[in-house]
Amino acid sequence: MQCAGLRSSSPAPTAAWMGRRPRTARWPRGRLPAARRVVVASAAASDANSSSNSPGRGEEREEVARKEKEEKAAASLLMRSQKYAMLKQQLAVAAQFEDYKEAARLRDSLRTFEEEEPVLRLRRLMKKAIQEERFEDAAKYRDELKILAPHSLLKCSSDATTLGIRVQVRSVYIESRSQPLKGQFFFAYRIRITNNSQRPVQLLRRHWIVTDGNGRTENIWGVGVVGEQPVIFPRTGFEYSSACPLSTPNGRMEGDFEMKHIDKAGSSTFNVAIAPFSLSILGDDNDALL
Repeated sequence: MQCAGLRSSSPAPTAAWMGRRPRTARWPRGRLPAARRVVVASAAASDANSSSNSPGRGEEREEVARKEKEEKAAASLLMRSQKYAMLKQQLAVAAQFEDYKEAARLRDSLRTFEEEEPVLRLRRLMKKAIQEERFEDAAKYRDELKILAPHSLLKCSSDATTLGIRVQVRSVYIESRSQPLKGQFFFAYRIRITNNSQRPVQLLRRHWIVTDGNGRTENIWGVGVVGEQPVIFPRTGFEYSSACPLSTPNGRMEGDFEMKHIDKAGSSTFNVAIAPFSLSILGDDNDALL
């Protein structure tokens, strides 16, 4: 329906309506004009800032850098520990064959190594700082040790009590049964179980978690200990020794004993914790066995 008497106010036909392509503004060929160079540079900077400031990117990079640093420290510790193990074994062999000149040379090499070894040096510094009550320095040395050798902060002994059952452990490196060149390191450990409760218990099973210096973990289950399922009466104890071969010169062990009270029929079993302890050729400040 058209309305008579009204004039159209439409503009004159444009180029597009007349069948011709409209002309568009273009940047001249060749070198970009200054104005556009500024625009492009600004956009690139904006994209870079957006990428670097995106949530989590900074944290991810820091985590990657931290892991790389820990891996390098672990590899360095492994090499130094292997050298230390070989020196100790060579000293034992020289002494066994009464080659005292060679034994003296190896002894001096070991002393020099122990003085320069970063883990042992940091331990000495931390111990001295604690004795002198310089706790800020002690904390600094401890933080360095956490990065350099996490296992070194773990003692070669542990002590834990569960429901009145106390478990003490002490480990020691055995040079004579180790072959560092073949990546075989032998550790012995002694365990003392003391029943400080009022009820007799029986040790039924054991569970060990063994972690080597490369972070590989192995779970080991077994019946009893050293072929026995000992009954431990109140105020008495049970001791035994065992051993653990390892493919690295350091690692850790922890686990639990499954026990039950035997003074009442139908008693349910319970787990007694074995607190973590270190397996280390570097030992710690206390080399005495239980």
